[in-house]
Amino acid sequence: MRLVVISGRSGSGKSTALHVLEDVGFTCIDNLPASLLPALVQQLTQHPQNQSFAVSIDARNTWQDLQKFPELLSQAKIPGLICEILFLDARSPILIQRFSETRRKHPLSSAATDLKEAIALERTYLEPIANAADLAIDTSSLTLHQLRDLIKQRVVGNAGPGMALLFQSFGFKRGIPVDVDLVFDVRCLPNPYWKPNLRSLSGQEQPVIEFLEEQQDVQDMYADISHYLRRWLPRFSDSNRSYFTVAIGCTGGHHRSVYLCERLFHSFKSEFPNTQLRHRELDQLQKHSANPNP
Repeated sequence: MRLVVISGRSGSGKSTALHVLEDVGFTCIDNLPASLLPALVQQLTQHPQNQSFAVSIDARNTWQDLQKFPELLSQAKIPGLICEILFLDARSPILIQRFSETRRKHPLSSAATDLKEAIALERTYLEPIANAADLAIDTSSLTLHQLRDLIKQRVVGNAGPGMALLFQSFGFKRGIPVDVDLVFDVRCLPNPYWKPNLRSLSGQEQPVIEFLEEQQDVQDMYADISHYLRRWLPRFSDSNRSYFTVAIGCTGGHHRSVYLCERLFHSFKSEFPNTQLRHRELDQLQKHSANPNP
């Protein structure tokens, strides 16, 4: 039996995540009181015909129950239960913007607590769940469709045994992803951006691939990263990790990091069947190309 606990600050996408899981066959419960989690698991064992459940636990709980979440989670775990915690969040200014656009009331706001204070307070209340999360996703730069696709890729795609391994490329000029486990900086490598005929291409395209494969430093960097991951990823997998994200960053996130993530993805997918690939900056570029006038 599989149970996915979804949590996160208001406006981060919890409802979207729950709807995605419901659409693929999960039995879903929104706004579950945390204190009922152990009793719910015991009740679910009476219905073996349904093997996939998802519950949302958020700041509408009492803060006392949220503080006891690790203890409640321990009580809920039974033999045969695969329990995963998904924590969604976004940068506070983004959450404020989302609330301003939708004109929704934050569950912790009041006459004495404004929106900014409520968002900060919510993060404090949910810290015990955030600290226990198997997978954290920063939704700050994700559209609704991108978040749905990511949930399907990372959570639904992790239905089988074994650790879900994600290789993600990014550009340092847009910030380091906060929801990753390992970050490798490859900005020291020769940059195709300075070749006029390669500037508009990406690390997925053959001219850029050929240029990078001719560079000894690129080959050495790939060999070092690959050796490190082959040495240590099995240890992380053996420690019952459900998710692991390796981020490769270059300056713009279009060439070197993309090339290395593609190569690592194809190299490791035979060893880790649930291996996934994401290019943060290329995804954003496609988003803007599809919506030139947001």
